[in-house]
Amino acid sequence: MNWKAVARSAIGTSHQNQGIVCQDYEDYRIFDDLIIVGAVADGAGSAKYSDIGAKLAVETVLKCFADINESPQKEEFEPGFSQPLSKEEAEKLFAKIVKKAITNLHEQAAKENHSVNDLACTLLVFVATPDWVAAMQIGDGFIVRRSQESEYQLLFQPEKGEFANETTFITSANAVKEMQVKVISEKQEFICASTDGLEKVAIRLSDWEPFSPFFKPLEEYLHEPVNGEEKDKYLTEFLNSERLNSRTDDDKTLLLCFFDRE
Repeated sequence: MNWKAVARSAIGTSHQNQGIVCQDYEDYRIFDDLIIVGAVADGAGSAKYSDIGAKLAVETVLKCFADINESPQKEEFEPGFSQPLSKEEAEKLFAKIVKKAITNLHEQAAKENHSVNDLACTLLVFVATPDWVAAMQIGDGFIVRRSQESEYQLLFQPEKGEFANETTFITSANAVKEMQVKVISEKQEFICASTDGLEKVAIRLSDWEPFSPFFKPLEEYLHEPVNGEEKDKYLTEFLNSERLNSRTDDDKTLLLCFFDRE
């Protein structure tokens, strides 16, 4: 029994046309086969170095979880993540990690003589075992999961501001206060985290329900016994396909996880 995962970002056609780099970043870590941590960030389109901010935020998250996992005392989460976190524990954990990411962004900005707002990005994070998942979200994008007990479920409604393309970034003064957190104790099967570039393709915006025909082929592909290079190729071709680009011109990211119980 172990987690299978694959993650990839692709530049949007609008960014290609404007000569702008991909501002999404994603990554994951698997600890002891049974614990997976994933993070996705989307750099603000108006922020000059948001691609750097997105990468730094994700890297900070994964390092924090690695430090917790490797610590003999497992910090305050003794004994690690063998038991589900309570909502209060999850909020405390994610707030600590977000504050560390914010600190690192401020240090990076000071080092390069930038404004920290030049590094603005959204942030979505989850930690999951076969039996539970804890997740957080600041800004837009989405996390969808499926368990043995349920169909595809959107964990958080993406945060949208009063105006189009307006959302909360982790560099915002109210970032920690606006952070959404959820803990679900069910046997996890599939998790997908993504930036907002795929929202209108993957989520039915009228009622914020996941669009099953989008997720099912992605989940089924994770069932196949293929190596990492082939998985990456499949996801890269999908994210760069003409069919997908005809429906969204933004950067696109998918972080897919499947727990194989066989």
